[in-house]
Formats: sequence, C-alpha cells, structure tokens
Amino acid sequence: MYAIIATGGKQYKVSEGDIIRVEKLDAEAGSEVVFDKVVAVSDKELKVAKDVEGATVSATVMEQGRGKKVIVYKYKRKSGYHKKNGHRQAYTQVKIDKINA
Repeated sequence: MYAIIATGGKQYKVSEGDIIRVEKLDAEAGSEVVFDKVVAVSDKELKVAKDVEGATVSATVMEQGRGKKVIVYKYKRKSGYHKKNGHRQAYTQVKIDKINA
C-alpha cells in the first residue's frame, strides 16, 4: 500500500516504514505529524479525488536539519562583477507510521 502526499509545495510517494525528508515543519523531534493533503492512495487499485477525501498519513519526526551547502556564484564578464553566496535548505526527516485511508 502506498500514498501520494503533498507538503511544502512538493508531492511524495510514501509507504509505511519509509523515511523521507520534507520541507521544514514546525514540529520537534519525536513528535507526531499528520499529513492531511493526500492526493492518491493505492491498495490494490488507485484511488484519487473524492475517493481519498478524509484520508491521512501519520508520521513521526525523526530530526530537524539542514542540507548540504549549495554555492550560488553570479558573474558578469568584463565588468569586474562577481558575487558568491551559499545556501543550506532546512528540512525535517520523518518516518511514515500509518496510512489511514
């Protein structure tokens, strides 16, 4: 059984027991979060739209963290312009516990 959930502007295909990294959520490590924006659920056949209304996915927050640094380098030739900037995206690592469909 798997479900497709939407969080942080992205969609993730998850099954029970999966560990995924999603955009930062406002939750502490060890707490439980519920994803209520379920796009689709597949048990033996795929259910979408009104068939998955009210479906939820429960997960446990494992850790809060920041990804690897990405270097953003802007450069314009012949003008002496260059600018170096770094960015580390915050994430929340969650373990999928149960798909309630």
